[in-house]
Amino acid sequence: MPQQQPTEREAPPWHRMASDEVLDSLDAKREGLGPEECRTRADEHGPNTIKTEQKVSPWKVLLDQFTSPMVYVLLGALVVTLSIQSWADAIVIGLVLVVNATIGFIQEYRAQSAVQSLMEMVSPKARVRRGGEEKQLPAEQLAPGDIVLLDQGEMAPADLRLLDCKALQVNEAALTGESVPSSKTADAMEDAGEDLPPADQRNMAFMGTAVTAGRGEGVVVAIGRQTQLGRIAEDIRAAGQVETPLQKRMSRLATWIAVAILIIAALAFGVGLWMGESVEQMFLLAVSLAVAAIPAGLPVVMTVALAIGVHRMARRNAVIRHLPAVETLGSTTAIVSDKTGTLTQNQMSVQEILAAGGERYEVVGEAFSREGRIERDGEPADAPEGGPLYYALLAGSLNNQAQLKDSQEETQGQQPDEPSEEPARDQELHAQGDPMEVALLISAAKAGLSRAELSERYPLVDEVPFQTEKRFSATIHNTPDGDGPLVLIKGAPERVLQMCSHQLGGDGQPEDLDRDAFERQNDDLAAQGLRVLAMAIGRGEERATSIKADEPEGMTFVGMQGLLDPPRPEAIDAVGRCRDAGIRVLMVTGDNARTAAAIAQKVGLGRGAAGDRPNESDRQGDAEAQPLPTARTGQELADLDDEQVDGLLEEADVFARVKPEHKVRIVERLKARGQVVAVTGDGVNDAPALKTAHLGAAMGQTGTDVAKEASDMVITDDNFASVYKAVEEGRTAFRNIRMATFFLLSTGAADILVILTALVLRWPLPLLPAQILWCNVVTNGIADVALGFEPGERALFRRPPRPISEGVLDRCLIERLVLVGVWLAAGTLGVFYLVYQQSGVDLARVAALTTLVLFQMVHVFNCRSEDVSIFKKSLLGNKVLLWGVLASLAVHVAALYIPWTQRLLSFEPLPWWIWGVSIGVAATAILVNEGHKHFRPRDKVNQETWPAGWLRESSRRERDEPGVAPAELGRRLAEIEDTTRENRELLEQVVAKSERRSATPQHHPPQEAGEP
Repeated sequence: MPQQQPTEREAPPWHRMASDEVLDSLDAKREGLGPEECRTRADEHGPNTIKTEQKVSPWKVLLDQFTSPMVYVLLGALVVTLSIQSWADAIVIGLVLVVNATIGFIQEYRAQSAVQSLMEMVSPKARVRRGGEEKQLPAEQLAPGDIVLLDQGEMAPADLRLLDCKALQVNEAALTGESVPSSKTADAMEDAGEDLPPADQRNMAFMGTAVTAGRGEGVVVAIGRQTQLGRIAEDIRAAGQVETPLQKRMSRLATWIAVAILIIAALAFGVGLWMGESVEQMFLLAVSLAVAAIPAGLPVVMTVALAIGVHRMARRNAVIRHLPAVETLGSTTAIVSDKTGTLTQNQMSVQEILAAGGERYEVVGEAFSREGRIERDGEPADAPEGGPLYYALLAGSLNNQAQLKDSQEETQGQQPDEPSEEPARDQELHAQGDPMEVALLISAAKAGLSRAELSERYPLVDEVPFQTEKRFSATIHNTPDGDGPLVLIKGAPERVLQMCSHQLGGDGQPEDLDRDAFERQNDDLAAQGLRVLAMAIGRGEERATSIKADEPEGMTFVGMQGLLDPPRPEAIDAVGRCRDAGIRVLMVTGDNARTAAAIAQKVGLGRGAAGDRPNESDRQGDAEAQPLPTARTGQELADLDDEQVDGLLEEADVFARVKPEHKVRIVERLKARGQVVAVTGDGVNDAPALKTAHLGAAMGQTGTDVAKEASDMVITDDNFASVYKAVEEGRTAFRNIRMATFFLLSTGAADILVILTALVLRWPLPLLPAQILWCNVVTNGIADVALGFEPGERALFRRPPRPISEGVLDRCLIERLVLVGVWLAAGTLGVFYLVYQQSGVDLARVAALTTLVLFQMVHVFNCRSEDVSIFKKSLLGNKVLLWGVLASLAVHVAALYIPWTQRLLSFEPLPWWIWGVSIGVAATAILVNEGHKHFRPRDKVNQETWPAGWLRESSRRERDEPGVAPAELGRRLAEIEDTTRENRELLEQVVAKSERRSATPQHHPPQEAGEP
């Protein structure tokens, strides 16, 4: 039985009540609800959703099939044919309506249901404490009394009364419209009124609001429609579906074509009457002509192509949240990517430790294992308490939110004597939290420092959570000797050095800080591609107070840890493929500039023009041989005007120490230069750029709720390669829509030309109205939909991105459409005339119809690609199309020999010689289409008609990848010319030598097997 939300009742003023009073009122406790109590409350209160998920209504989808201009024409024609008792035509028109509605219903219903199920993959999650244990579960399972844990980047999953706050700030723009984050507290607001506006309730976190800084925990006081956001939503009727830009263009195209064809149909009707044809016959002919020519399948093709694109992207780890993303992906010219976890593996391990006393240590052993040790000059090294190495490891271990357990700790309750097949070695580790902090825990464990024991020796007193703007985090602990609080700090080296006045010597005593030496060491580690974290400590109340200030000072530097996050092998290949496709990749990161440049070098950024991508075998060696790419910092962007920033974007692909506003500016300047920009991100700080870009792609595993909410697409495996794969599928989806449109319009044009030409020549009508409708059902109804299943192709992925202003059909396809339409019409009329002269008009009409059907079945295979020859496309590459065409042909052949279809459609069997002629004529459609592809290439035709200014920009973009400076382009062109001249001279020498040899008889020994 579906759960029902309870009737709304007046809620107590939670903001005025003390924490304990709130818990008592909800019969809750800080340890969280128990399993049985969770089930009871879930039954009582229902799911935590604002509205019941709208199920796809099959009746609504079915009715939608009768709301297009083509269907209105058909319905009108059906009424007229019934009124004049033209039963055969009425039956055929009815069949057209049924078949069209059936195909459209099946495809649209399946597509909408699939998209709805895919959206469940990105449903919001909540971290709760239940039965004393922290868990993550779908937000809809929350119940009043649940204890919810909040952290930076997450969204409040329900209305919460805050119980504990650590520098918690919440952006309540979703509720109040105020963009400035609100600082939160756990204290009761006893003096406030009961009707205090939500924006002023500082101890509440409301559903849908985003945590921008700090962390906290709260108890759920309202869920679903009882929340503040739910009450607002109840007053708003759901808006209708928003059409994508592609859908709008297609609708405009279909409407324009419908109007044009209706005018042509009216003209045909008038000409027919003038030539003495009956009103009834010409009316049916005009209606049939309009129906056959209108691309009625366009809405179905749109839905099918986009749905297939969404499905394929989901299989390749990209979940589309908004349909416009499918179209935008196909036009993307620049991808602004994060580094950590996207271009790299996000599996960090500490490689080196530089202690303040001047010692340099290596961390050896498996990356994700406690097994291993700390070495110095190849020998095991200790971390004596009080020394700089000890404090560097201590800061990394205790100033840390990650959790590290092994399998033994998670299987409590097993019998001690239970046999185990596992070898006697370190148990498998299970980590939760930031991979960087997990790596710090493991490095401390390899030095013999236990997190649990350290926590007992140094109890936590307070903390300063990490914030992007501050670039450090800190924790405050009591010390075993009671000598005042101990502050443990970790963060960006330059920021930590800035707050330090001393360094810890090898003897454990403070000494003067050698800032320059540590900056050099930081650069040295960064040049190896290591992410560097600096550690510092502070002692006493003064330092504890200072760390909470805006500008902490007086700290003691203890060392740095260098962490390795290796690049993803598949990301290296994807970056090269982006270059081949004319898509520029830029990397933005908060790391040191040299670290970012070193990783960019390994990934292959800034490596040159398309075609420079290294082979799989020598990828790593090639990367190491390349110079470090140019890296710029966010501060440099902040100090420059827009024109100067554009100059930086021409020369640099790597931007380090980037703040949110810097990332937004990069995106805005790329957009201002005419680029279609996609952005990847996972944190709160990425949300502005994700929203600003044409396409935002959030990371599914590490991404925050805020980032996902701001994005159009979620990458479920956090891999840059999946971003590129989604671009491939976006291009494929648009190509399939374009080619289906080309097919429908070219065949429709042929239908029109056949009828109009016959009228002008005063021939008998080559096709009866019912026969035209039959052709429309048998061929277009299946073939156009099947084109939506066409897979991608290499040529499509190596082509520069299409201009954002380009229509559904470009100039090349329009030219080809006219050529093919004329040829199909001429061939059909030729067969009609030939058979008419020998066997009469009835058989000639069947021959003409069969020729037109065969023409379209052959032509649909021409429409599988804009550029690639039909002879290079495997018939099994699109099995849906192959079987669809065979099924259509079987239906048509059967109709020629079944008595009732013969009477209904004026059919009769065709002699074998007519079949031979029709097949031969239909096959010429391949020659015409292939000839146009060869002699009028797509790029050449389109350049002939592009505006001059746009042509220059487009030609530049097609010659080289975006962002190549003019001087660099000139250098490359000069190299090409030199190489061409050298090859020409070499060829002339070879030809001359060959001519001399041919003048003298030669005797050659037999070649060995395999010898060239």
